[in-house]
Amino acid sequence: MKILVIGSGGREHALAWKLAQSPRVFKVFVAPGNAGTASEEGVSNVPHASIAALIEFVKTESIALTVVGPEAPLAAGMVDAFKAAGLRIFGPTKQAAQLESSKDYAKSFMIRHRIPTAAYATFSDAGPAHEYIDRQGAPIVVKADGLAAGKGVVVATTTAEAHAAVDMMLVDNRMGAAGARVVIEECLEGEEASFIVLADGKHALPLASSQDHKRLRDADGGPNTGGMGAYSPAPVVTPAIHARVMREVIDPAIAGMRADGIPYTGFLYAGLMIDKRGGLKVLEFNCRLGDPEAEPILLRLKSDLVGLLDHAIDGTLDAAEAEWDPRVALGVVLAAEGYPENPRKGDVIEGLPEAGDDYRVFHAGTTLDGNRVVVNGGRVLCVTALGHNARTAQKRAYDVVSRIRFDGMQYRRDIGHRAIEARAKRSAAALTPGGSTPAAATPAPAAPTPAKPPADAA
Repeated sequence: MKILVIGSGGREHALAWKLAQSPRVFKVFVAPGNAGTASEEGVSNVPHASIAALIEFVKTESIALTVVGPEAPLAAGMVDAFKAAGLRIFGPTKQAAQLESSKDYAKSFMIRHRIPTAAYATFSDAGPAHEYIDRQGAPIVVKADGLAAGKGVVVATTTAEAHAAVDMMLVDNRMGAAGARVVIEECLEGEEASFIVLADGKHALPLASSQDHKRLRDADGGPNTGGMGAYSPAPVVTPAIHARVMREVIDPAIAGMRADGIPYTGFLYAGLMIDKRGGLKVLEFNCRLGDPEAEPILLRLKSDLVGLLDHAIDGTLDAAEAEWDPRVALGVVLAAEGYPENPRKGDVIEGLPEAGDDYRVFHAGTTLDGNRVVVNGGRVLCVTALGHNARTAQKRAYDVVSRIRFDGMQYRRDIGHRAIEARAKRSAAALTPGGSTPAAATPAPAAPTPAKPPADAA
């Protein structure tokens, strides 16, 4: 069979690589792809085109399945158009994708279906938004309502920062239509985690847990980005937390969409904040695999992804299981000069290694200039490696990073630090007289869902 993947980032490279591994797959096309997908065995790029042109391409090439990677085509109704043409496609409809394309829609959905989330208010005019900030104080979070490529969130530590964020979005219109409305939330404290499932409208199959690093600089400094690295599994998602997320977040979300007359099929991503007492709230929903979370998650996946997607499209995820490599996977994002505000393009990338048994370099913002690979976006590469624990995966990934060079290359040097710290705490507890190893180090029990949860052991 032939498969088409929509998108050009690291997530789409990882998806194409994983789908091409299936014994059922003859060819994977990526529209528009990048320099990495152009050189991946069994994968070819096709020019970016309109939805109508892609539908014609799928018909002409007899493509059996299309997988949508990024959020913009989902919000534009690509799934609706493909289904109307009688084509098999994986992803949520435009209406269902509002869980990501509108922060206000997502917040009202969560409140209506009693899914735990931060208190909030929504504004289209700057005046009332400023008054709300003055009443609430700081820290406080200001979010663009629409799609902003992971950059529409300002975590303001002072009211002055919050006021500036409101003016930037509502007065100066620097985020365009995405910032024409803002959601202002209470600032939650704790540790973030990414919880992603496959959904078929009725059932959910959890993927391996993960955690990303959104800030640009080490020790979580600098501006928010689309993600500077990620690892899987996330120790903060203990077996108890895993079961609660399924019970309190995922199952109510799937049931809520059905109750609202919008059955949800696709990847569903819940961005979580987990506090020190184990309390959890949803920061956001995304209607896709996370990026850079997709890279370590798919590197760990041992099951045939095509089979899992078939179950999701056919509504039979309750009969599916996903098998995982027990090792930790960790990905380090290499970003361009000027990222995230104004990334520079055109720099030549050197030292790209061939894939190894325990690592792969997934391309994101790259393109080919003749035989040269050059920078073509903000997040350029995601160097992803496996290790028996977070520290060994981290060491392996940074060993590979050290071989790669391009002018202005910037990256964090502490990806995975929370997982390493969590492991150190478990080891210390085990060595303490009367101490015990926390439940996170034991195999995960079955979560309250028809599908078997991943065995995430850090």
